[in-house]
Amino acid sequence: MASAPIIGISTYLEPATCGVWDTRASFLHEAYLQAVLDTGGVPVLLPPQPSERERAAQVLARLDGLILAGGADVNPARYGEQPHEKTGAPRDDRDEWEIALYEAARSAGLPVLAICRGMQIVNTVHSGTLIQHLPDVVGSDRYQPAPGVFGSVDIEVTEGSTLASILGSSAHDIPVYHHQAVAKVGSDLTVTARTSDGTIQALESPSARGFFLAVQWHPEQQSDDRRLFEALVNATPHTDKERP
Repeated sequence: MASAPIIGISTYLEPATCGVWDTRASFLHEAYLQAVLDTGGVPVLLPPQPSERERAAQVLARLDGLILAGGADVNPARYGEQPHEKTGAPRDDRDEWEIALYEAARSAGLPVLAICRGMQIVNTVHSGTLIQHLPDVVGSDRYQPAPGVFGSVDIEVTEGSTLASILGSSAHDIPVYHHQAVAKVGSDLTVTARTSDGTIQALESPSARGFFLAVQWHPEQQSDDRRLFEALVNATPHTDKERP
């Protein structure tokens, strides 16, 4: 009998309140967990921690796939810029941990789905840069209309891409919540989706050894469309993998 694939998901490590406790805590929106469960995977949370490449590789050796989740802004120092006045405070512990996870996953050929912040982390690893405040460029708040409110956009998908094989040539009413975006595309990355104003919404890598897809929107919010998560789970080698 095939075992269910174990999917690691990066998390927040932030001040939080739970009952009588006011403390730093590792947490993640339930929507990520449900998306993995809905597609036959077992979600495992990967909170920020000491980020040596060896430690990340040891963790990933016990997993079948990796999701780099959404969250706070990436520290602009990682792509050689000073922070914009609208850029959030850095979370260097999370940046460093997710970079280590991504690099180890890429080296091992582990399937990766990077979401929102996750796509931005990937782009900076490949020496790309970010637009620090997208309204300055597009002239509106359509991608983050209000605190805690998702925007909705349509995208055009590049023919022949991995994303096109999953979604087809376009997708409509996809949920977005980001005030930053990819500026200079990193080396060995290819743009495979944009919105009508040119904002990059997906990246792929021609040299990836396993499944790799990075998207700027939030597919975990689409409870009626789990195709990206299905693609990740279906790309895992879980059927024959022996565990220590």
